[in-house]
Amino acid sequence: MTLTVSALFSERKTGKFNVFDALLDTLNKNKMKLKEGDVLVISTKYISNSQDRIVNIDKVKFSKESNDVSKKFQIKPQIAEIILRESDKIFGGIAGFVITSGDNIMAPNAGIDKSNVKNGNIILYPNNPFLVAEQIRRKIFLKFSVHVGVILVDSRLMPARVGTSGIAISCAGIEPVLDMRAKKDLDGNPLKVTFQAVIDNIATIANHKMGEGAESKPFAIVRDSGAKLTDRAIKSSEIAISPDQCVYVRGLKEV
Repeated sequence: MTLTVSALFSERKTGKFNVFDALLDTLNKNKMKLKEGDVLVISTKYISNSQDRIVNIDKVKFSKESNDVSKKFQIKPQIAEIILRESDKIFGGIAGFVITSGDNIMAPNAGIDKSNVKNGNIILYPNNPFLVAEQIRRKIFLKFSVHVGVILVDSRLMPARVGTSGIAISCAGIEPVLDMRAKKDLDGNPLKVTFQAVIDNIATIANHKMGEGAESKPFAIVRDSGAKLTDRAIKSSEIAISPDQCVYVRGLKEV
């Protein structure tokens, strides 16, 4: 079997809307059907739009703390205020970028984005991304009687790399990682610490086809991925570790 990725065009929507209804409409217009074992990848920005997680910067009231962050990292105080609201921890940063963590997801500027929204607005991460993914998975099963995995994907800068790649913000119905410890490499050496980031790998593949500009392809169907599907609830702790356990964070701190 050969892995395939089909990114689906969908007309742009504004204001709150029902993502599942939009999915059904998109499948119909693209003449696509979901099959048993498929993995459905959805843009987090699309989910955020459906939740109306869009903020007008000029209407944000900022605090003294956010004003201090603004001066330190040379960003607008309104942006700094949103970053503080959306973050659990701030590690540092450079001019224009604050390195933050929220729900154990490290991201510049708490993942807020100015792309694909009207000028003067910003878009935030979706609320309850794991619940959203699980609800969509269940609705798909009730509608089509097929088991699929669901991944919500965002794009992210990676340490010391040029450009962005896909990263899974949440998932449902799919085992997020493959534990390869105790398995052997080509030379028969046992692997001691290797976990394969299954959903991040699929997220990157799908993100490549979905695009990040004006493509308007918020859905992608990944078929024959070989990923293991499941009916159990996936926890956020299964796809991320505490930043204090991250080799990059710990290494830079020690320097």
